[in-house]
Amino acid sequence: MVVAALPAVAGVLFEAAGLRKQLIAHRGASAYAPEHTLEAYRLALEQRADFVEPDLAVTRDGVLICLHDDTLERTTNVAQVFPDRAASLPAGSARGDGPHWIANDFTLAEVKRLDAGQWFDAKFRGARVATWDEAVQLVRGKAGLYPELKSPPLYTSRGVDMVRIFVASVKAHGLDRPESLRTTPVIIQSFDENAVRRVATQLPSVPRVFLTSDERDMTDARLRELARFATGVAPEKRLIAARPEIVSRAHALGLTVTAWTFRGDEKTSSAALREEMSRFLYTFGIDALFTNNPDLFPR
Repeated sequence: MVVAALPAVAGVLFEAAGLRKQLIAHRGASAYAPEHTLEAYRLALEQRADFVEPDLAVTRDGVLICLHDDTLERTTNVAQVFPDRAASLPAGSARGDGPHWIANDFTLAEVKRLDAGQWFDAKFRGARVATWDEAVQLVRGKAGLYPELKSPPLYTSRGVDMVRIFVASVKAHGLDRPESLRTTPVIIQSFDENAVRRVATQLPSVPRVFLTSDERDMTDARLRELARFATGVAPEKRLIAARPEIVSRAHALGLTVTAWTFRGDEKTSSAALREEMSRFLYTFGIDALFTNNPDLFPR
């Protein structure tokens, strides 16, 4: 079943996925396995995710890898393997001060030397950072892909055109072709407006979602502007909780609405998390959500 107000192209993808409400596995099933490893993506598929979300970064040799942060130290043992390769991030970076190992300073071969699992749990020792190509190969035909273009301005400042690399890869894989989209839906997301505008032009068959945590993006005028180049919006869930009418206003403009992020922790029971997701999906009326806990999605 497809929501009538959704744009036709997004509606086709939702219909292909087979559900009106969409479950996006945030960094894979990252409550149970180390984020952005093939182990987390496989588990997301086992837990019936409609989409798997790979955040994307670019290596020094121009390869797209699946990584949430601009840097490697939080989720790998890069500080032990390459202790002398720390660098400074640009002023104002969200990662703050301190030593950082920027992913773009490392080749794919070097990134593949890193352990991306032990930080999460010793049983995942030896897990590796996944590449975008590996994610496509694993997920294709089983679920959709919901890639996020992370920090395009960082790469631009280093002379790297992240969007160009990504668009070329999507086309090389044929992910933008109608016959592929029917079996492997793709939705592109970014906080970077310029990146979303570019993929709207260069990959017009693929839906694209503008991510935001800024309430100023939820005014009527701003939503109308976003609807000119995006097929959906993804506000942080607190914005929707504060102003649930955002959903109906966005739908009236033909925009899908996706909320982020729903995650369990030691203070949140499984029942409470499931109830929260249910409220956003069925009371507030959002179309999809990101969760680290795909197994708790209220179908």
